[in-house]
Amino acid sequence: MCERLDVNVPGVIQADWPAPTRVRAVTTLRSGGVSRAPFGTLNLGDHVTDDPTAVRANRARLRTQLALPAEPRWLTQVHGTQVVDAAVSKTGTQADGSFTREAGVVCATLTADCLPVLLCDRAATCVAVVHAGWRGLAAGVIEQGLAAMGVPPGEVLAWLGPAIGPETFEVGEEVRQVFVDEQPAAHSAFRANAAGRYFADLYALARLRLTAAGVVSVHGGGYCTYSEGERFFSYRRDGVTGRMASLIWLQPEG
Repeated sequence: MCERLDVNVPGVIQADWPAPTRVRAVTTLRSGGVSRAPFGTLNLGDHVTDDPTAVRANRARLRTQLALPAEPRWLTQVHGTQVVDAAVSKTGTQADGSFTREAGVVCATLTADCLPVLLCDRAATCVAVVHAGWRGLAAGVIEQGLAAMGVPPGEVLAWLGPAIGPETFEVGEEVRQVFVDEQPAAHSAFRANAAGRYFADLYALARLRLTAAGVVSVHGGGYCTYSEGERFFSYRRDGVTGRMASLIWLQPEG
């Protein structure tokens, strides 16, 4: 049986969930790369005006550090709901999620406040990742990811990677209404503030969606990309900034 990644691998957070051993799932931190400010230092996004040479070097470091079985299938993300088969899609495909049933294929999403949702099944036959900002959550990107996996939702495990936290993610009434109109229970994920707006809890909204879809094993959450500036990139905090990567794959046997 394959061993898990070394828990002391620097520069990444490993998913803390009861996934099968051959499922590997991590989110990178912002340190350990070669990018310069304002992208310092492990920026993995090639769409944020960072030096392309630095991005390539950072991605190469990531492959080496994690002993990845292949180059991640990087997506062009558009805050939509398209989820593609990473085994047959090309790098740069426009989508906000990917899945695979093939060992050695690395699914990836880039974030800097939005929520990465990593998924696998208990039998380790399929893994997936989706990019879930509020627009994607409201439009159903999690549900699309589950549908693409094609396994009973009760067999799915989910891990919520680092995102902007509920004490800092401020939105307007129009955003709250989008969620509450479709799922009345979502009102509990919003807290009114003194400015007449709301603080939204992306983690709670994702858990509500997963639970409604039949997923009972949901883990992770509790980070805040906005307030933990030494660890995470944050678009809301900095504007021009880098991107972390969340990766999931089935480790080849042997």
